[in-house]
Amino acid sequence: MKAVGNTVEEILANVPAERADAFNKLHQIITNNLPKGFEPAISYGGLGYVVPHALYPAGYHCKPEEPLPFAGLASQKNSINFYHMGIYCFPELLDWFVAEYPKHSKQKLDMGKSCIRFKKLDEIPYDLIAELMQKITIEQWIEKYENNLKK
Repeated sequence: MKAVGNTVEEILANVPAERADAFNKLHQIITNNLPKGFEPAISYGGLGYVVPHALYPAGYHCKPEEPLPFAGLASQKNSINFYHMGIYCFPELLDWFVAEYPKHSKQKLDMGKSCIRFKKLDEIPYDLIAELMQKITIEQWIEKYENNLKK
């Protein structure tokens, strides 16, 4: 399901009504806990949290005109999906998140490599997402990205 809008504000305004409160709250939690340097932006046509070109001019190697992605948020057909590249690239962060998740939600963790799907909107672990967002600095993310790119 493609995001509707060309700006962060337009995407937030166009989330389906039944998901708007949860989606907007999740966005607010993410932005309130983004480490210094990351910023919300349009990333690959959706809502992303990125390293802006001002801090990393090379952009994303697959599409240099796009800023380096870090996280994302999308309203999909059956869920709100939260994407966090750090849990894909830092195994210890993934282990921490998987261990902590049951302490914050009664729902079984539904996730792919970097995608966490929230189907029950009243079970979104906002506090856990806030803590997750604070775990990686922009410097750590750029270093990990560049080290993996060179391999």
